[in-house]
Amino acid sequence: MKRDTSCLPAAVGARLRDRRKMLGVLQGDLADLSGIAVHTLSNIESGKGNPSLLVLEKLMDCLGLELTIGPRWPTSGVSFDKVREDAP
Repeated sequence: MKRDTSCLPAAVGARLRDRRKMLGVLQGDLADLSGIAVHTLSNIESGKGNPSLLVLEKLMDCLGLELTIGPRWPTSGVSFDKVREDAP
């Protein structure tokens, strides 16, 4: 089953924007600190951008954030037992 990821860019962008505003940092200042164009940052924050992990790392480092990956509960419907059964 394929998971809909269309809301992920918007969620990541909103989290970055909220953190930037909480710290009182202007978009232009964060762009300068991270080495990312203001237009690119604006697109990311609005959920229109598709940043690489390296770009996200630069932004998160400047904002004091970290990326954590863990299991989604409930799981997204992928059954690894089924995958093993179908393997040749």
